[in-house]
Formats: sequence, structure tokens, C-alpha cells
Amino acid sequence: MTRGFFITGTDTGVGKTQVALGLLSAFIATGQRTAAMKPVASGVIETPAGPRNEDALLLQRQASVALAYDVVNPYLFAAPIAPHLAAQREGRRIEIAHIKQVFDAIAAQAECVMVEGVGGWCVPLNEHETSADLAAALGLPVVLVVGMRLGCLNHALLTCASIARYGVPLAGWVANVITPEFAELEENVAALEERIPAPLLGVVPHLPVPDARQVGQRLNLEKLLR
Repeated sequence: MTRGFFITGTDTGVGKTQVALGLLSAFIATGQRTAAMKPVASGVIETPAGPRNEDALLLQRQASVALAYDVVNPYLFAAPIAPHLAAQREGRRIEIAHIKQVFDAIAAQAECVMVEGVGGWCVPLNEHETSADLAAALGLPVVLVVGMRLGCLNHALLTCASIARYGVPLAGWVANVITPEFAELEENVAALEERIPAPLLGVVPHLPVPDARQVGQRLNLEKLLR
């Protein structure tokens, strides 16, 4: 049976990709066939193969199951803006049913699939649906990445409350230090541990040049798989 997780964050730019890469590395180290998916991405870099999203490329390369780029990232938009706005600009619409179909095909080839969301938990994908609806449709437990900076307590607890309202299981959370000089780090982590009804999978320090193996070594798979 394929195992999978939906990686979301308290905001954009909090390290979802970094944590997803770390989890891929950690699962690969256990000998599992891993695959990755970033269903929706906004913002591109030019490559010899054409426009690509940098985060989606990193996920594609880290996974042990080789997949075509348009399978890893079915919806790619040029403008680095909210995905529903980027889709409107290009005359397209993000369809969760299509993403689910692609995910099912990926899951048939892997033992573990990491799906990275876009932006934060409730980012709109189309007129009526959000990233939260996507997580629910895929039926995956959530790993929440909390960007440790001023405001993180409010952002994390609001996100956890919304995850609970959607009835999606919260498998665990990661404290990712994105502000190196963040004051009272340990106290903030402790405050969240007391209030988030899911295990802390690890604290990832601010890494000037992070790599998947470094991050993966700081994440506790045993807690994630309980």
C-alpha cells in the first residue's frame, strides 16, 4: 500500500520544499521507492527543456522514482502570483479531479509519495476550491511546516484549526527556522508543542546552504508513522 503525505505551510516561503526534500531523503534512506509531486506551481525559470518551476525540479530530482516533469507538476504558471490569479491570466483553470488522477498514477509506482502544496493551507486554486480541498481530495495526512519567525504562533494555530475543520489528519509538524536571529525560539517551539495535537517531527535550524540529507536527518520518521 502506498504511503503519502501532503506538505503544507503556515505561509509561503516557510520551507515546504526544504522539508519535502528532507522527508524524501529520509524515506529513501529506509530503502523505499519515493515519488514527489508539486501539483500547482507559480513562477518559472527557463531551462533547455522549457519553462520549469525550480521547487518542482528539486522534488523531481530528489525522488527515487523517475517521473516526467509534467507528471510531477501538472499545473505550471509563469507569473509568481497566487495560482488562481495566474491561471486566470493564462485562461486556464486548476481542476482538482485532474490532479487526483495524476496522483493515483504516481502512487501506483511508489511506496511513498510527497505532495507539496502551493502557498499556505487555504490558498485559492479556482473560484471555489483551495489547497485545503486538494489535500482532502487526495486523502493524505498533512505535514505542517511552521516558519519560525514573528507571528508563527498565530499562523500555526489558525492553520491547525482549519486542518481540523476539514477533517484531514495532521500527521505532524516541523519547526523550520527561517529567521536566524528569531528570539525565544525554544520557548515558541514549546508553546506550539503544548497546543498542536500532533507530534513535532523535528526542528530544522537556519541552514545557509541546506541539503535534503541534512534536513532529513533532523526529522523523526518514527513519530510520523505512528
